[in-house]
Amino acid sequence: MTPQTLAVAASTISASKIYGSGEDTVYALNDVSVEFYEGQFTAIMGPSGSGKSTLMHCIAGLDELTKGSAIIDGVDLSTMKDKGLTELRREKIGFVFQSFNLVPTLTANENIRLPLMLGNDKGDEAWIQNVINTVHLQDRLTHRPSELSGGQQQRVAVARALASKPRIIFADEPTGNLDSTTGAEILSFMRKAVDELGQTIVMVTHDPVAAAYADRIIFLADGKVVNEMTEPTAAKVLDLMKTLGN
Repeated sequence: MTPQTLAVAASTISASKIYGSGEDTVYALNDVSVEFYEGQFTAIMGPSGSGKSTLMHCIAGLDELTKGSAIIDGVDLSTMKDKGLTELRREKIGFVFQSFNLVPTLTANENIRLPLMLGNDKGDEAWIQNVINTVHLQDRLTHRPSELSGGQQQRVAVARALASKPRIIFADEPTGNLDSTTGAEILSFMRKAVDELGQTIVMVTHDPVAAAYADRIIFLADGKVVNEMTEPTAAKVLDLMKTLGN
């Protein structure tokens, strides 16, 4: 599908994140306007310090913009109070981090259902079972994180992000702590979540191979969007990254 036929799940309008003042002013984001489409897997790439994690954290409501707007599901996050933001993150957003962020005392099954439990919501059981089957965790549900491999822990984290049927999932270097084989497995699950479960995923990565799983890549440099690519391959991404000074 072309972007014109897709609904916008999240966007920024003239988004800036500024640190310091006067001669010490640093623009982590500098007037960024970008849209992320429903049912699409988008990667954000750029050299170290380009603003990619800052952009994701501001869109996800984990950090505040200095200027401009971050919008999810038609709601401008800057208009929300802390309680509303917490509810929005729990109900509309899924997160997958490099460090897994599982609760060590809970089983895999409890970790997957945690966002729902926090909102006193049982969720859609058929959907949750579908998610568990999709990430092949049926025989690991009673295990605690310490009894799981790194890849299995990240599968639990991906399932947790999917379980509440979020509007959008944000993944920050989700394969950063995994070997290449396990990383490829996680990326395949995320690709499957988009293709078969209709999920929307935005992933920050520095890895051209990981980015090639996406439908579209946004490239940042010095806090600005400098390029975009659809139907990426690892080779095309690598060539473009060389021009950005990575």
